[in-house]
Amino acid sequence: MSGAGSAEQGEAVKVLVYSDDRNVRAQARSAMGRRVASDLPEIEIIECATANAVVANADTGEIDLFILDGESTPHGGMGLCRTLKDEVVDCAPVLLMVARRDDAWLASWSRAEGIVSHPVDPVRMPQEVARLLRGRLAGTPATA
Repeated sequence: MSGAGSAEQGEAVKVLVYSDDRNVRAQARSAMGRRVASDLPEIEIIECATANAVVANADTGEIDLFILDGESTPHGGMGLCRTLKDEVVDCAPVLLMVARRDDAWLASWSRAEGIVSHPVDPVRMPQEVARLLRGRLAGTPATA
């Protein structure tokens, strides 16, 4: 797998949203809108319902941010995050959606740079997305 990201100055950033639940993907899309902050480019959202689709998109090296649902089945977002971090060179930051506060340690194990809670919080999610995208576009590693 490769990595690198796609966003050039002014180009849309590619945000991949993974969940086996289309309602969760729709909530994430709605929370982010077309732009999460005025200082960031517009967002192009790529929705994936399967882990295989996430990996195929990761292989393109064009994703600027992954948003993974920790509650997805049969492949949860935390394990998928760990796989991406292990196998994608210069992997884009990952924002995990988790249902339980107790899952924060698993998110840390997965090496995700950010965590938001389920259900999607329409204020918190765009803030975290903006934080992670700013770091990605500046070329500085994000931390949880």
